[in-house]
Parts: sequence; structure tokens; C-alpha cells
Amino acid sequence: MSEESKHFITRRRFLQLSGLGAAGLLAYSGEFERHHLEITHRTIELKRLSPALDGLRIAQISDIHYEQYTEPSFARHVVAEVNRLAPDIVLLTGDYVSEGPMPTDFGAKSSYPCAEILSGIQCGQRWCVLGNHDVTVGAEIVTDALKVHGLPVLANANVPFERDGARLWIGGVKDVGKSHPDLHLAAPRKLQAENEPVILMGHEPDYADTVVKHGGVDLMLSGHTHGGQVRVPFIGALYTPPYGRKYIEGLFHLKNDLQLYVNRGIGAVGVPFRFDCRPELTLITLRSPHAVTG
Repeated sequence: MSEESKHFITRRRFLQLSGLGAAGLLAYSGEFERHHLEITHRTIELKRLSPALDGLRIAQISDIHYEQYTEPSFARHVVAEVNRLAPDIVLLTGDYVSEGPMPTDFGAKSSYPCAEILSGIQCGQRWCVLGNHDVTVGAEIVTDALKVHGLPVLANANVPFERDGARLWIGGVKDVGKSHPDLHLAAPRKLQAENEPVILMGHEPDYADTVVKHGGVDLMLSGHTHGGQVRVPFIGALYTPPYGRKYIEGLFHLKNDLQLYVNRGIGAVGVPFRFDCRPELTLITLRSPHAVTG
């Protein structure tokens, strides 16, 4: 066999192996990693939290993007995991459906079966905000789907959570990119005088810079970024959306005692892949600096 033939075989073999490697990578990111739910446990201390609320547990779900490309079976799996964790509060931070690649009306219609699955969350203390995809397919429709299934939406509003004579506030702002968030309604300054913690849901994490200036919010919970969804080692996320390019994932300590947690989300957009960025269900345990420990 000539050296030229050997070289040809080697090159052909290399191309074959490269093709197999690429196919394997697509299968891994499209099937295994996209469905490998990671439960992230976080302990967050809030300075204004009463000792009576020390140990309160909050589950956060975000960016389900139901049916494009999150299958009903995976959404049910997420709900089952939430119920297994048995949190005190469940907060859902937007993008229950997607504006594409299917037509807009497909996303709007998908909001009802998605909300039906989410209604299986057994925790009675649960609240939602909308994301940019929800607003694009129809804020009124998605809001209605959630509400009729027992999932109240906080759209520039707040509600109290009380236990053992102590209280905290949960607020929610409208989507930054597609609507008009109003912190004066979601986290009014009068709450600061109560010296009780405020937890704010806002879909886009970069809005935290506005929240810092407003003040009075102890913890902000966001999604939107998917953690980058597809991340390359030594490079990071290949793409992050507008209003999600500064704070991409995890916990951030900002000014005015504001902490921000960015959840990686459940679903995918653009392409049905996740790489080095598994879907996330977050369980946050709140701690009070004033609690007496034995």
C-alpha cells in the first residue's frame, strides 16, 4: 500500500470519527443533558428575616418553554421533584411557553396544558410572574391559564407571607423586555418601614441594577438566561439574551443588601440542546442572622 493510500485512509477515518463524535455530542446535549434535572440547594441569609422564619424553604422553577422543546413527561418530572422536596413556598419566574419555532398561537394554546401540569404542585403557597415569551404569545392568555389552575400571577404586585407571627413580602414585576415593570407597586417603599424582607420575582436578571437603585428588596429571583444553555469549556456561554448578559447564573451579592439568584431554567429555546448547562430546580433555604442556634 502506498503512502498516499495510507494517508487517504487515515484522513477518511478521521472524518468518520469526527462525524461520529459530532453525532454523539448532539445526542448527548439533546437527550441526556437536556433531561438531566439538577437540584441546586442554596442557603441565603436575609438580614431582615425574623427568627420565626429561619429555615423557610423556597423552590424556584423557571423557563419551562412547554412543548417547544420541553415534553409533558419532563414537566411532570419537575413537578414530582418539587413535591418530593416539600418546600414552604414555590415561585415560578416566567416563560412557561415559547414564541417559536412554532406559530404564536401554538405557544398560547400550550399555556393551558402547561398550567394544568404545574397545578400538580402540592404546595399551597405558590406565585408566578410572566417572562418575555409569555408576553409575546399573549400575556392575558398565559395569565388566565395560570390563574384558572390555581397559580396566581403577580404583575406589578405583592403579597404577604405570614407564619408564627412573622412576615415577609413576595413581589413580582412585569417583564422588562416586553412590558412595563413598576417597582413602586411590586416592592413599594412603605414596606421598608416594616423592616420585613422583600423577595422579588423578575424574569430578567439584569433588571437587578434598577432594583438596587430602588432599594428595599432583599432577594431577587430571576431566570431568562438558561445559564447560557450551550456553554463551551474555557469560553462560556455562546449566547445570552438581552437583559440577561450581566448576571447569567447563580447567586450575586449586589449593593443595598440585594442578593440576586439566577436560575438556569428547565427548557431550551432556539435549539433543543443543552451542553455543560443542565436544567435546574432550585431549593433555597432562608436563614436569619438573629436565629438562636443550639
